[in-house]
Amino acid sequence: MSRPSRRPAPPPEIPERGRGLEDEGWCWGKHPVMALLRESPARVLKVLLLSRVGGWDPVLGLCNAHRIPVIWADGPALDRHCDGGAHQGIVAQVAPGPLYALEELPSLLPEEGLPALVVLLDHLQDPHNMGAVIRTAEAAGAKAVVFPKRRGVLPGGTVAKASAGAALRLPLVAVTNLSRAIQELQRWGFWSVGLEAAAPEGLWSPSPLPRRLALVVGSEGEGLARLVAATCDELRSIPMRGEAGSLNASVAAALGMFEWVRQWG
Repeated sequence: MSRPSRRPAPPPEIPERGRGLEDEGWCWGKHPVMALLRESPARVLKVLLLSRVGGWDPVLGLCNAHRIPVIWADGPALDRHCDGGAHQGIVAQVAPGPLYALEELPSLLPEEGLPALVVLLDHLQDPHNMGAVIRTAEAAGAKAVVFPKRRGVLPGGTVAKASAGAALRLPLVAVTNLSRAIQELQRWGFWSVGLEAAAPEGLWSPSPLPRRLALVVGSEGEGLARLVAATCDELRSIPMRGEAGSLNASVAAALGMFEWVRQWG
């Protein structure tokens, strides 16, 4: 299938005082952030607003229209992201590249019957882990990486660096609800496998991984959320020895992805 025709617009020119820290992808100031929300909303990951200041209705309207999370914060929380600049009560985190919506994902996939891998991240907290997963996903031939918009790390500059640039090439799909995204993938012919340390069936069991695989990776320490685990078609564990009890999320994801590559790649 062809890639979706709709692509996010290129970022607008941002005045110097609102340019922000390029490494972390932060932009601040009323005019720069409003320009991003109007011209490149698909790149805006979240918006922080100063809670004691009013007059945010235009910002809230654009954020609601594009499903961009809004976080009410105090002054010091905003100050941390603007390198001493005058944030004017508003700061936005901006993705280094375009993001896709869930409804665009089918256009990124090969036709039905052909092998396909999609990786889903259940609220990872470490941007280096997320970047490593995206880097490995590109190497494994994954078609997309799916992640939730809230309560987890977002693909800013650190993620792009840790991914060795793969975050700028591999389609990243931002979703509101990860369980619903798994259900949609199931409806599109994918079999979802969650990596769970306590699962009785191992990754290298006699049962092969599915040709069209939605591989779900849990967060560091917490693993898969209860509802996410319940939504998966099956759970598999990675056999381990020693006392650590678990693997780094990006390592576990890499093992799952390349076991699929061994079978179908």
